Order: sequence, then C-alpha cells, then structure tokens
Amino acid sequence: MKIVRDPSVYLVGRQVVEQAAIDAFLRDHEASWQTDSEVGAEVLCEAAGRVCYMSYGKGRKTNAEYLQNIIGMQHGSVLEHAVWNFLFTGVSRSFTHELIRHRAGFGYSQLSQRYVDESTSDFVEPDCIADDPELHALWEESIRQSHEAYCRLVEGLAQKYADEPSATLRRKLARQAARSVLPNATETKIFVTANARALRHFVELRANEHAEVEIRKVAIEVLRIMQQESPTLFGDYKIEELDDGTEIAHTEYRKV
Repeated sequence: MKIVRDPSVYLVGRQVVEQAAIDAFLRDHEASWQTDSEVGAEVLCEAAGRVCYMSYGKGRKTNAEYLQNIIGMQHGSVLEHAVWNFLFTGVSRSFTHELIRHRAGFGYSQLSQRYVDESTSDFVEPDCIADDPELHALWEESIRQSHEAYCRLVEGLAQKYADEPSATLRRKLARQAARSVLPNATETKIFVTANARALRHFVELRANEHAEVEIRKVAIEVLRIMQQESPTLFGDYKIEELDDGTEIAHTEYRKV
C-alpha cells in the first residue's frame, strides 16, 4: 500500500494548425493575414476572433496584442476554440468528484473501479493529516482496514460468481461490489480535455485560497503548465504563496 502526497499533471495533447486550409480560406475571401505565434491554440483563437469582423490584416498586429485585448474585453467565447489534453494521476476519488463538476468545456475519461483491480491501489493522504503523527496513524489504520476488506470481498465474491462462464464478467461483478468499501482517498487516474476558457474558469475557482488543498494543487500545476504552453492566454495569472506554504493564483481579468 503506497501513500501519495502530491498529484501529477501531464500535458499529453495540443492542437495543430492546418495552415494550408487557413491560406485557402484567406485566398477565397481576398484577405491577407499573418500571425507571429507558433502556439496552435493561440493562432486558432486569433483566427476565430478575426472571423467575427473579417478583420484579417487590420488592427492589432501581434497575436499577443490581439488576444490580450480579447481577454481584457471578456470576449471569452473566442477562447473556447483552444483545446488541450491532460492526464491527472496521484489524485483521489474525492478530488475527481469535485473535478467533474466542471462540465462546460471539459471532457473526462476516468479509471474504472469495476474493471481495474484495486488490490494494489495507492491512497492519497491530505497534508493536514500527514503532518500530524497521531492523525496519520489513525488515517493509515482506517485505510489499511478498508483495503483489506476490499481484497477479502473480491476473493469471496469471485467464489460466489464461480459458475459465471465469462472470466471478465466474474471479475467485474466482484470488483464492482467490493469497491463499495474503498475510501475517497483511493488513488485514481483521469484523462481530461478542456478548452482555454474552461481552464481559466477552473483555475479561478480551484486555485483560490478557499478551494480544497488537493484540487488547488492540481489547479496550480495546470496553470504552471499553461503559462509555459500558452503565455498569451494564461500569462495574466499571478501565483502567490500563503503563510501555510500552499499556493494560490489570481488575475485581474476574471470571468472571461
């Protein structure tokens, strides 16, 4: 049984611009436009925004100038065209229960406890418990008992469904019932797809000092990745450390 203290966030996908198609569109509409960003999502957001007024080749010349104006004017719909893919691991089921409340602009695929054997699962311990020896001992014993009960239930249920000819179905029937004793601390993995507007909303709500610590850690890590990945769309956020050592983020351009 492994105890996890910190989440991992992997950026696994980003957009690629089909430049030939954009060039064909510009030719067909007798327009001319070049942008200076090499980030696909930023290019596509600018292209989308300029469609609204057919302002190709007009006004603000750099991608940063254009998109910073979009953010400043709170024209958030333009940011919905920028999409990234992530994998979150080392997170608890408690975390994912909160995460999936973010619906608009998000897509999820999560590890299934009905199919995946949790007898070797890890568990995520809150910092406030881990830092206190007495509370840690209480938490660890509770986790151990739940884990042992799960393993015994899987074994007993496998015998109960021994007459089921499908091995896959036998395992699923056993695991889906036995998982009822697993705690919210059980580690899980979730694939997340989100657009820039949705990610900004997630950061504003979950990188806030009032957010739960685990989801705040993830929000801060997502923000750090996005500030490297797309500084124009996420560079306005500032990360600060609180007195307790945890971090928060804020921006003057809220609710874009």
